[in-house]
Amino acid sequence: MKKTSTRLADGRELIYYDLRDDSVRDATDRRPLDRTVTTSEIRRDPLLGDSVAIASHRQGRTYHPPADECPLCPSEGDRLSEIPDSSYDVVVFENRFPSLAGDSGRCEVVCFTSDHNASFADLTEEQAGLVLEAWTDRTSELSHLPSVEQVFCFENRGAEIGVTLGHPHGQIYAYPFTTPRTALMLRSAATHKEMTGGENLFDAVLERELAGERVVLEGDHWVAFVPYAAHWPYEVHLYPKRRVPDLLGLDEGARTEFPKVYLELLRRFDRIFGESESPTPYIAAWHQAPFGALEEFDGVVREDFALHLELFTIRRTSGKLKFLAGSESGMNVFINDVPPEHAAERLREVASS
Repeated sequence: MKKTSTRLADGRELIYYDLRDDSVRDATDRRPLDRTVTTSEIRRDPLLGDSVAIASHRQGRTYHPPADECPLCPSEGDRLSEIPDSSYDVVVFENRFPSLAGDSGRCEVVCFTSDHNASFADLTEEQAGLVLEAWTDRTSELSHLPSVEQVFCFENRGAEIGVTLGHPHGQIYAYPFTTPRTALMLRSAATHKEMTGGENLFDAVLERELAGERVVLEGDHWVAFVPYAAHWPYEVHLYPKRRVPDLLGLDEGARTEFPKVYLELLRRFDRIFGESESPTPYIAAWHQAPFGALEEFDGVVREDFALHLELFTIRRTSGKLKFLAGSESGMNVFINDVPPEHAAERLREVASS
């Protein structure tokens, strides 16, 4: 992998990740851009104890442009985009309309490929491995920023999810706090550790799932399963078999095997509802341990957390979406219409030939 860092016309950082070591990235951003001005603010909810990002400048962000005006495609002739070069393998750059900025963290865009009509599932194993290297590198770099406590790499795919740009891409949020979801897991891990005399909760969950009927696919280094209490109709968790707190901890074996396992999982997701409803809209989310102190979680250290990827779709059956209505949105109590065992069985049925 070759990494080349440069700056866009408004001062934002852009980084090329190339498969070839002899790649030259010297194109300059020719757009007449003013410096990016953001109004991001973090406000804490005194009742729930969580944080909300207020980012009014995002109302003006790019919204469903035609393919020939896509800002994530390479620049070509007089059509200038966010990527100055005429081609790329993987690119990461600071979001022009960030939810988090400055002392409130940082937001980045990850372009998986220059092919506008592709998806992550269309990548080769070599390309998917490069994306993993980019996620890992950005996790490392962002963790050293003084305002960052947790790094979150994720992908939203599909208009049903709310995606406003059709080009295959994901995002990275670098939060200035530990997110509520992660805090809940850490508190559960702390309670379990105390009640069992030191047993790790994530290890216990993984051991139970490996012995059960909800495993979707398994390799030497990774296992994917539908969790016992899945919130979404089709939800899969992908764990490395050796517990590590973040992407930086993955060994060579896990890094090498990841592209094959993950691409197979994504391709199965596209087969769940049949070809007429493919591609399947989904969210893919990496859960990593925070980089800040964990004193508030009673004896839990970073190494107690288990890196894992959560993949789920909001489609519950053919032609129908799972809406977060009264119970889910109002009380945060999910009601799942598909038994996790049935979801796992379906995902095994649609394996690649």
